Amino acid sequence: MRFKQAPKLSSLFALAAMMGGTALAAPDMPPPHMGPPPPPPGPDGGPGEVHGPAYLMKPQHVLSDGSATIRGQVIPYQAESGTLIVHPDGWDDANPDPKAPQAVASIFYVAYFKKGAHPENRPITFIYNGGPGSSTVWLHMGALGPKRVVTSDDVHTPAAPYKLVDNDDSLLDSTDLVFIDAPGTGFGRVIGKDRDKAFYGTDPDAAAFTDFIAQFLARHGRYNSPKYLFGESYGTTRSAIVANALASEKGIDLNGVILLSQILNYGNSIDRAQNNPSNDQPYVLGLPSFAATAWYHHKLPDQPADLKTFLAEVEHFALTDYTSALQDGTGISDEKLKATAEKLHRYTGLPVDYLIKADLRVNGGEFAKTLLGEEGQDTGRLDSRFSGPSLDPLAQRPAYDPQSAAMESAYVAAFNDYARKTLHYGADPSFGDGYMEYRVSAHSIGKWSFTHKQPDQRGAARGEPNVLPDLAMAMKTNPSLQVMLNQGYYDLGTPYFEGVYEMRHLPIPRALAKNVEIRQYASGHMVYAHLPALKEMHDNVSQFIARTHPKSS
Repeated sequence: MRFKQAPKLSSLFALAAMMGGTALAAPDMPPPHMGPPPPPPGPDGGPGEVHGPAYLMKPQHVLSDGSATIRGQVIPYQAESGTLIVHPDGWDDANPDPKAPQAVASIFYVAYFKKGAHPENRPITFIYNGGPGSSTVWLHMGALGPKRVVTSDDVHTPAAPYKLVDNDDSLLDSTDLVFIDAPGTGFGRVIGKDRDKAFYGTDPDAAAFTDFIAQFLARHGRYNSPKYLFGESYGTTRSAIVANALASEKGIDLNGVILLSQILNYGNSIDRAQNNPSNDQPYVLGLPSFAATAWYHHKLPDQPADLKTFLAEVEHFALTDYTSALQDGTGISDEKLKATAEKLHRYTGLPVDYLIKADLRVNGGEFAKTLLGEEGQDTGRLDSRFSGPSLDPLAQRPAYDPQSAAMESAYVAAFNDYARKTLHYGADPSFGDGYMEYRVSAHSIGKWSFTHKQPDQRGAARGEPNVLPDLAMAMKTNPSLQVMLNQGYYDLGTPYFEGVYEMRHLPIPRALAKNVEIRQYASGHMVYAHLPALKEMHDNVSQFIARTHPKSS
C-alpha cells in the first residue's frame, strides 16, 4: 500500500504542538529527542549526503508525553517511539561469522511508561500481532494503547474521516506497554544480504523477537520488572517459542504469557484441512465455531436461545458422534452418514445433501462461502459476524475476508496520523527526504519458512510448526509461569475449540494445568473489534497481571 508524501516538517510539528505532544522550541524546529542530528556539512559547505540504510543501521528513539484516563484513573506517561537493531540468530558481536547472512533488522516499537512508577513494581508487557509478517497496528490502535480508533461493530466502517478516542480499556493502568512491529513492518526495515532468509521464518522470527526483548530490558533497566508476553494469532505461535528461548538462552523467566486467538499446532488448522487426509481433528475442532456463526446469522433450523448452552452441546457432539463418524472413513454406513449429516445440518445450517457430498468434512473457507451463499454473501474468516458481497458466487471459498476489508483503512489512517502528529515519528530529516512509509505488512508470507525445531529435537527443523512442546518446556522449567488464553466464538481463522483442545494437550504434568486460564468472548479473532468484549478482556487481563507477580514493598 502506498502513501502520499508527508506534509512539510514545520506543518507537522506545529500541528503536533496543538495536539498535546512534546513541547516544541519553535514552530520550524524538530521536537526534542527526534533521533540523530542532521549530518555535518559537505565539503562544499552544502548539506551532507544522507542515506536511508545508514539511518536504519542505528537505533533511533523519539520521546513524547501524554496521559490516559482509564476507568476514571488518570495515568501520565512517557511514550518512546524508535527502533532497535537485531541480527540473525547465531550472530556474534565479538566474532561475526563471515559465512553467515549479513543482514540486520531495524525493528520499530512504541513503548508507554507510566510516570513515577518504580521498575521493580511495575510490570512490562511486550505486545505483537501475527501474520506472520504483520505490524502491531491492530493491538496498538484497537485494543491496548492509550488511543483507540473507532470502527463499526460487524459491518464495513465508512471511509475517512475516522475518529481517534481515548481508550478506556488500555492496559496502561496495569502494565507498561511495548508494541513491537515484526521485522520488515512499521517504520522498521530488513536490509542486507539474504535478509528474507535471515528473518522470514518461524525460528528466525522468534530469535529476532527474543533478541529484541532481551536488548530492550537491558537498555531500559527493566530486567527486574515483572515481565509478560501478549501475542495475537501467529503471535501466539511466536510467544510459545520466545517464552522458552528467553529462559533457556537469555536466563529470563516470564511471569505470564497472554495468548489471543491461538494457533500453536498448525496441524489443527481448519483452513486447509483437506490437504492432510487421515487427520480429521481440524473438522472436529472447527465445528463449534461453525455453529456459533450459524447461530449469529440465524441460519439454524431450530434457533437456540442461549449461545453458550448450545455450544456445550455442539462440543460434546464433536468429540463423540462426529469424531466416530469421521474415524469410520469410507467404511461408514449409509445410515450413519445420513444421520451425522442431519445432525450437522442442525448445528451448522448447511444443507444435508451438501454435507453428504462433502463427506461430512467442510473446511473454513467452504463454510464461509456456503452459509450465506444463497444471499450472495460471504462471511468473514477472522470474524464471522461480518459478511460482504461475494466476488465470485461460483467459487469454492471467498476471495477476500469481509472483516479485514471492513476495518483495515481505519487502522492504517489512524496510526499514520497518530505516529507523525502525536508520537513525532516517521518524518525524520535524517532519513532520505524525511518521509518514511509505515508498512502494515511485510508481505512475507509467501517467503515464510514454517519449519520449526522443537526443544531437544535432533537434526534439522521440519514440518509445519507445532509449538506446544516449546510452551510446555517454558512451563516445566519455570513452574510459576502462568498462561492466559483469550478467544472469540466467531473466529474461523483460529477456532476457539482448537485453542481449548491444545491447552488440554500441552505435554505438562497435570499439576501444572492449574496455571492455564481460558476466557472466551462474543466476538471474533480480533476480540477487541466488539467493544463489550474489549471491556471484558481488559478486566480479565488486568486481573491476570495483578495476581501473577509479587508486589514489592
